[in-house]
Amino acid sequence: MKLASQKTGGRDGTLVVVARDLSRVTLATSVAPTLRDAIEEWQTAEPALRALAKQLEDGTVESMPYEPAALASPLPRTFQWADGSAYLSHMRLVRKARGADMPANSESDPLLYQGGGDRFLGPVDPIPCADTDWGLDFEGEIAVVTDDVPMGCTSKQARSHIKLVMLCNDVSLRHVMRPELVKGFGFFQSKPASSFSPVCVTLDELGEAWAGGRINLSLVTTYNGDEFGCVDAGADLNFEFNELIAHAARTRDLSAGTIIGSGTVSNENYQEVGSSCLAEKRMIETIRFGEPKTRFMQPGDTIRFEMLDHDGTSVFGAIDQSVVAV
Repeated sequence: MKLASQKTGGRDGTLVVVARDLSRVTLATSVAPTLRDAIEEWQTAEPALRALAKQLEDGTVESMPYEPAALASPLPRTFQWADGSAYLSHMRLVRKARGADMPANSESDPLLYQGGGDRFLGPVDPIPCADTDWGLDFEGEIAVVTDDVPMGCTSKQARSHIKLVMLCNDVSLRHVMRPELVKGFGFFQSKPASSFSPVCVTLDELGEAWAGGRINLSLVTTYNGDEFGCVDAGADLNFEFNELIAHAARTRDLSAGTIIGSGTVSNENYQEVGSSCLAEKRMIETIRFGEPKTRFMQPGDTIRFEMLDHDGTSVFGAIDQSVVAV
């Protein structure tokens, strides 16, 4: 089942069910007015939404064309947005770029930061750029949405709390990041609004590509019209989503609608498959040439993230954004 949120209806949007081929949508307000409402009552909302999805596939319910520009991120805002760094190949490169060592327990203890969940950009909304000296970067990621997760939830238990999956562009300001981290309180100014794919999907929609707590499909990154990376999201994931959820829930309950991100999708063979962010590419260039060759984003640049299934069909629709000066 595929779900999305139209921009109409207020800050939380309006819930729609999306056809599997991303051609049509139908209003789901008879079940729940918003995705937030649906995920908070998932046990009763899910079967009703699945029935509506079947009607949409059968053509027996009123529908309208699928238009990404009319869609917000699936959850336009949420109470909890926590992003991980579950690909150690990426962590090693970007930490090397800013002269930081890897944490001693990096291979056994996941790393998360708490992002701003009060407002996300839509999947085709422009990315605002107030200052090109801030080092604007994109980061292609996978994210999951949970139902209510109790404090102390184990990694095994956490698997049952993953309800929806989507893509993420975790926008970062690299030149703001380093001085901010030196202060010791973590990211804030360096992490402006993120964006998510037009569509989120239930686990069964992924079929065999969902295994345990990971997706075994490639994330395709297209930067300024050229392929920048085609990176396997499952191959080198060091911490599965259930492990990230258990880590986040160690000291607190997680409310329904919590979003957990994977961190930038990265492979150890990055020389062959490319990257999902500019910082990683720049570090690879520094290792090879002694200095980075690729600049950070500027107004007019475009970034697109998409994931195709084994039949070549888009799973989540595409994040497709341009940078604009503000």
